[in-house]
Parts: sequence; structure tokens; C-alpha cells
Amino acid sequence: MRRNSRYLVTTIAVVCSLVLGACAGGSSDVVGGESPTSDGEGLILVAYAVPKNGWDAIAVAFGAGGDSEESSINGDYGPSGNQSRKVVDGAPADIVNFSVEPDLTRLVDAGKVDEDWNQNAYGGVPFGSVVTLVVREGNPKNIQTWDDLLEPGIEVISPSPLSSGSAKWNLLAPYAAKSNGGQDRAAGLAYVEELVSEHFPVQPESGRAATEAFLQGQGDVLLSYENEALLIEEMGQNVEHVDLADTFRIDNPVAVVNTSSQLDKANELNDYLYTEQGQRVWADSGFRPVDPAVAAEYSDIFHTPENLYTIDDLGGWTTIDDELFGENGAITVIYEESTR
Repeated sequence: MRRNSRYLVTTIAVVCSLVLGACAGGSSDVVGGESPTSDGEGLILVAYAVPKNGWDAIAVAFGAGGDSEESSINGDYGPSGNQSRKVVDGAPADIVNFSVEPDLTRLVDAGKVDEDWNQNAYGGVPFGSVVTLVVREGNPKNIQTWDDLLEPGIEVISPSPLSSGSAKWNLLAPYAAKSNGGQDRAAGLAYVEELVSEHFPVQPESGRAATEAFLQGQGDVLLSYENEALLIEEMGQNVEHVDLADTFRIDNPVAVVNTSSQLDKANELNDYLYTEQGQRVWADSGFRPVDPAVAAEYSDIFHTPENLYTIDDLGGWTTIDDELFGENGAITVIYEESTR
């Protein structure tokens, strides 16, 4: 377990969101403004729940450069898929941040995000993380590998991929590890089926709800993002995380909504995320920066896995989302059968 003296954990809103579970079902949070509206008094961010602490820190840093009211970020957080569908259905938004690319592609298809949203040097992804295992302090069950999760009696907490983007990343990690990067699809699916059917006692709606369930005492292991693990460790919870040898890179896209009434300001914020200062804010909040130079400064915080799989290794989201998580996707079927 690593500690970072630069890590930002003093924001009261962050602590409250974890302790009270405020973000589990789609809460709002405001830095420098009122509740999210389309009245032009602050940029409306619609996002999945996990990176709330990073956006809190970004709001402070971004607002420091100008008028605090004009620079405020009004955040609306919840499960990634639900948030994406909400914007398509007309919820106001100036900028969006989802867990997985298909949730953003839904907005492109609806004409609310430009098709070239991902054409910058980093593919429209300003920060990321990796899948990790959170265990009780002292690791009493000696969980070290993916195989350890299948030991008799081990209970694993992870959200449902039917609503949560976090869940998709959580399951892609062991799927990729056990399928050798997608080369043995049957082996990967066999592992996921055993994990879900025999070791998942509950299926929370979002990544934040899964964290809350684990902190309240459910399960032996939490499948989670590295940044979430770092955050709850720094909060003094009696947990620690396991640096896996084989894991998966998490890419969380951000894009400007082209129907924004504050398009210039929204683009300014989006650009800020990739600046040297913005990248350090993400890193200090526990997220892996995408700028190689900034990432090098934090090499002592973020470990280097032996095998770090990516969505491209599996054929990209266009292929994987349909094959695994679509209406008749293999993992969707596994989940539906596990709840019968």
C-alpha cells in the first residue's frame, strides 16, 4: 500500500459522498455554485460517480484562474450508463465524463457530442486508472491473484454491468487475464461465469454503491479502480489494495456537449484537463495522468503491472461491448442467469 503526501483528500464533499453514499444513485454536487441548472451560472458536468473527488479538485484549480462564479462546475453524478441515457433524454449538460466509451458514443449517435471528440493526442481520455482488488486490512484471506477470488467461501463485491461502467472494467480485467488478451475467449468467460455465479453475493448499481457496501462490511474483496482504493485508504478505512500482476487499463472519456449554452467555457475546461497543471491535479487525486512527463513524476505512486491489458487488445469497444455486454452479450447472459 502506498501513501502520497500530495494526495488530495481534504475535501469535505468527498468524505461525505463516501460515508453517506451520496453519489450512489445519481446525486448532485456543486463547487462554486447552486444545483445543476442550465442558467449559465456554472458549467454542468454530468459524470459517473467514481471521479467525483478529482472533479472537485479540478473545479478549485480551474476556478482559481478566473471569476469563481463563471468557473464553477456543477456536478451531477451517478451510474455511467444511466447518466449517459439521461443526457440523451434531454438532461442539461455542458461537459460529460463517463466510465466507458460506449456511454459517450450514445451521445455522438444522438447528435449531442461531435464525432471528432476523441481526436486529440490522448483519444479524449484525460485520466485513467487500473482495476485493483481492495481487501480488509492485513489481507486476512491472503488474496493476491485472480485465482484467489475463486477459493471456496470468498465473497466479492462489484457492481452490475447492466448499469455500471465500472463493472465492465472490473470484469474485463480477469477476462483478459484468463483469456490471454482475448485469445482464449472460452477460458475468459468460464472464469467470469464462476466468479459471478458463485462469489458475487450482491450486485450494486454503481461503483460508488459497491464501495459503500464493502465499507459497510459486505464481502471479502472489492473489485475497484485503483484511484478509489487509494481514496478510501487515505480516508483511514481499515482496507488495503493488492497490486495485481495482470490487470486492465481503465480509460474514462470526457467530451464537450455541442448543445452547451457555454460552449467556449466548456471547451476551455476540457482543454485545461490536459494541461500540465490539470494533469497534476488528476494525479494528486489518485488518477493516472495521460501526459507521459507528468506520469513519470508519479511513478512511485502508480505501480507497473507485468501485464497491463487494454480495450484495444480485445478488439476495441465496438466489438467488445456487443459481444460481452450487449443485450445478448455473453457477460450479460451470465448476469441475468445468476439472478434467476
